[in-house]
Amino acid sequence: MNERLVNFKNKISGFWGSRSKAQKIMLASGAILLIAIIAISSIFASRTTMVPLYSNLSPAETGSIKANLDGRGVQSEITDNGKTIMVPEEMVDTLKVELAAEGIPDSGSIDYSFFSQNAGIGMTDNEFQVLKLESMQTELSNLIKGIEGVNDANVMISLPKEGVFLNDSKEEASASIVLSTKPGYQFEDSQIRALYHLVSKSVPNLPTDNIVIMNQDFEYFDLKNENKSEPGASFATQNEIKKEIERDIQRQVQNMLGTLMGRDKVVVSVSADIDFTQENREENLVTPVDEENMAGIAISAQRINETYTGDGKAAAGIPQSGDPNDTTNYPSDGTTGNGNYERKEETINNEVNRIKKEIVESPYNVRDLGIQVMVEPPKPNDPNSLPQARVDDITKMLSSIIRTSIDKGTLQQQLTDQEIQNKISVSVQEFNGKMAFAPQSSEAKIPLWVYIVGGVLVLAIIILLILFIRSRRKDQYEEEFIIEESMPVDVPDVNNDQDTESSLKRKQLEKLAKEKPEEFAKLLRSWIAED
Repeated sequence: MNERLVNFKNKISGFWGSRSKAQKIMLASGAILLIAIIAISSIFASRTTMVPLYSNLSPAETGSIKANLDGRGVQSEITDNGKTIMVPEEMVDTLKVELAAEGIPDSGSIDYSFFSQNAGIGMTDNEFQVLKLESMQTELSNLIKGIEGVNDANVMISLPKEGVFLNDSKEEASASIVLSTKPGYQFEDSQIRALYHLVSKSVPNLPTDNIVIMNQDFEYFDLKNENKSEPGASFATQNEIKKEIERDIQRQVQNMLGTLMGRDKVVVSVSADIDFTQENREENLVTPVDEENMAGIAISAQRINETYTGDGKAAAGIPQSGDPNDTTNYPSDGTTGNGNYERKEETINNEVNRIKKEIVESPYNVRDLGIQVMVEPPKPNDPNSLPQARVDDITKMLSSIIRTSIDKGTLQQQLTDQEIQNKISVSVQEFNGKMAFAPQSSEAKIPLWVYIVGGVLVLAIIILLILFIRSRRKDQYEEEFIIEESMPVDVPDVNNDQDTESSLKRKQLEKLAKEKPEEFAKLLRSWIAED
């Protein structure tokens, strides 16, 4: 191991000593530049860039947001005298969406100060307002894309013009949003509330009543009214129930026909008539146990039989009215004769079924239903490209939905096929108002400085590799040259004649004398002794 280190050290020393002064300066500069680039890159990579999350906050709300972020383990800073809270740049979009789902903040607005960086010195007020509005729409669209179930979003914001005088009434802003949602994804009420809250707090003076949100299938996402005690809340509740029933049927038909024809080939509209009459009644029913004989179960019975025969004064007296003539054959007092008496009495207690019902009729019954469907043919310019058999299949599907959705209790008689056909409308025509979304780019954007640093590193590595390869080639060439000089050159003797038997023996003896002198000496002594 030590020999390897020594050899490596000798090679480095030899490599450095064999370089010229200019090459030494170039290598040292390249090493220093490489170290500096690595240090600067590590500093930029480890530094956290803080950007505003919310601004114009009250101190109390700043404290609550700060506590929420600390509970999440998110680094945050408070600036602007407690009115602005800063978070890492890579987390700002995610935090805005998550906090909006929790109803945070109640006041304040999302900071859009970054758009001022694009403002030039000669920019007019109108150009500044256009740039500001475009920045708000772009940032809000990026925030909405972070919500689960949303692929893309187009946002249109209308900002009112500010009045010149202080006493001018402040107008409200409005926003229209078109979402590109995942097929079949169902948004929960909490997600819809978070979406409305996010949009409302992203734009100054924008109430939720001025926000309209729909998807590419023309389905509206309405914010439910949670305050039931306000005047008109009953009507609002009934209207929401009606819309929810229509929306459920619309989604059912949209998903079914979208699978058959294509998601962008079908538009469905549903109109329903809902009966909100609520009936509360109590029924006390008594029914016999034995319904055939209309008899109950005997639980107790009492029978009395009395008979008497004898002579004596018969029963007589004065009628209750006081006039004996009022009652025919009424015996007068003192009449005598034989008397017979017989009494039969039977008492049976029967138990019956006693049923008590408290009935509350559901107030949400579908009294009538209409479904309108627009279908785009496979060839948009040719309505005949959609076969009539396919239109008939769609009509049969809608007929089945209407027949099963309408409450049977509200119908005096069963619906006929013609009546159901009158509640269905199927239109085949080309769609000219499709919302076009830009193709999504799945590649993440890399900062420019990363490309610059990477290019410099690659260039430095290439230069060092070239110098190293050149030095290796030079060292290898020098080693080969030294080896070639040190190797003896075997020049054949031109005076050598053809080998004979005596010359071969002489060569063998010379070889033996050189390699094994002791054996050669023994051989000589044996030859001398023989002589």
